[in-house]
Amino acid sequence: MTVFGRVISVRGSLARVGLLGKARMPISDMRATVGRFVSIRCGTSTIVAMITEVSCENLSEGDNYMAVASVDLLGEILNASERPKFQRGVTNYPTIGDAVDLISSEELRTIYAPNGDQINVGNLQQDPGVTAYVDVEEMLSKHFAVLGSTGVGKSTGVSLLLNEILQSRPNLRIFLLDVHNEYGRCFGDRAVVLNPRNLKLPFWLFNFEEIVDVLFGGRPGVPEELDILAEVIPIAKGVYTQYQSADRIGLKRVDPKQVGYTVDTPVPYRLVDLISLIDERMGKLENRSSRIIYHKLISRIETVRNDPRYAFMFDNANVGGDTMAEVISHLFRLPANGKPMTVMQLAGFPAEVIDSVVSVLCRMAFDFGLWSDGVSPLLFVCEEAHRYASADRNIGFGPTRKAVSRIAKEGRKYGVYLGLVTQRPAELDATIISQCNTLFTMRLANDRDQALLRAAVSDAAANLLSFVPSLGTREVLAFGEGVALPTRLRFKEVPPHQLPRSEATIRTAPSITAGQDLHFVSAVLERWRGATSHREVPNDPAYNERPGARTMSVEAPMLQPSLGLDPDRFSLLKKPLR
Repeated sequence: MTVFGRVISVRGSLARVGLLGKARMPISDMRATVGRFVSIRCGTSTIVAMITEVSCENLSEGDNYMAVASVDLLGEILNASERPKFQRGVTNYPTIGDAVDLISSEELRTIYAPNGDQINVGNLQQDPGVTAYVDVEEMLSKHFAVLGSTGVGKSTGVSLLLNEILQSRPNLRIFLLDVHNEYGRCFGDRAVVLNPRNLKLPFWLFNFEEIVDVLFGGRPGVPEELDILAEVIPIAKGVYTQYQSADRIGLKRVDPKQVGYTVDTPVPYRLVDLISLIDERMGKLENRSSRIIYHKLISRIETVRNDPRYAFMFDNANVGGDTMAEVISHLFRLPANGKPMTVMQLAGFPAEVIDSVVSVLCRMAFDFGLWSDGVSPLLFVCEEAHRYASADRNIGFGPTRKAVSRIAKEGRKYGVYLGLVTQRPAELDATIISQCNTLFTMRLANDRDQALLRAAVSDAAANLLSFVPSLGTREVLAFGEGVALPTRLRFKEVPPHQLPRSEATIRTAPSITAGQDLHFVSAVLERWRGATSHREVPNDPAYNERPGARTMSVEAPMLQPSLGLDPDRFSLLKKPLR
């Protein structure tokens, strides 16, 4: 071993190393730059440290050093056993004069050696010959987050991580919120893709805050109408249960008010019963002006009920039937039947109800884990997480933030794990991101985002964050429980069939040269109008998911169902908190 430096001071977990001016190694190997790992040999162990600063200031002419480096002590390789083993933390501190070298490839392999249930995500930036592994159990059970600006390979990294997790944990169920409809083809026949055309999410599964958000289109509810709803919804549930019990067992009917349901109890009720109860109360009023509130509420319910965009909620709204078991089984893949993953495409949903839908899905995922005692683990991955759990309490939908936060804080106890993906970590609720103990950080240029990361990670890892603005595509800083050390690595290549692609980008390039005439525009408008009607339109994404169903010509590119929506209207950050 050659020596290129000596320890000249030690303070807690920090040390300073004098870099020798005439080191006995090729100049090309003397890359004592910030971010490199070094090894300090002392006694029966080798301390692993990371260079955080290099300076040649304040050096006297009599010194033998050409520069001084500050290093963070991260862990140590124990040499006492037959097979060297790495452990975090330092038990034997270095002393003045201990030899310091750049870490060798063999030592890096010892640090990052696969140990148990680990997945291969790429290679170390310091030594591309060393594979970077992530501990699946630590990453999942303590939650993880993928952070990065648009265009740095964040979606590709998410596809890589989830495909590797599926390979390592075939029995783990994964639920992915796909905001831009770009993951539908990343997981092949291992995933079920849901969208407004094939999803059945009965309205009675929504709790009171969520159904109010739907009925009032994301705006604050009228207090008088909310009072009426809060009174009649539990009775409507009791009426349905009463009829079901009487038909099934022949029992004497009981007062629906005595059944004991609340507005949030997830049991079926029928819209016809709800409207009938409202109408009944309206008929008892003598003052005609007081009836206006009841008329408006009934009209509001009927309008939403008849809107084709809400068919996924209100189909068979007056027929009834307790389908909660079937809905949960289909959503969360119980049993998986070879498809343990669900990709929920959100781009086709009405922008006004996306928050409510996400709230219902998050809440049901947690509650099922809670009441099943976590016997069937689920990973809930939330794309564009800052939309649903904003740091600003006056922005977004309160119940959605509460549902995501509940998974972050308590989910691991009940086998519900959280994966957050966002390009604006500074806009994400700090309490939620602090629960993610493994972070994969890609390029971030915003100062607020970088400041939040510095507050979220340990001091040793924080020194790596100076690289965040200059990371290349697919480069990532990984730190936390899932990796052995804070690491700069490069995600490995993803096969073409696993690359995320938005529905709007598929086949668009050939169409530029093929021409976009009136027939092309007419075809687009037909699909556009079909998104807000009950008619089945050819080449709709719901049909395109079937093998061999893609029949649209080159002149008519595949466009996502939300074509034409103003991006500002699609923003989920504009709703006032209830």
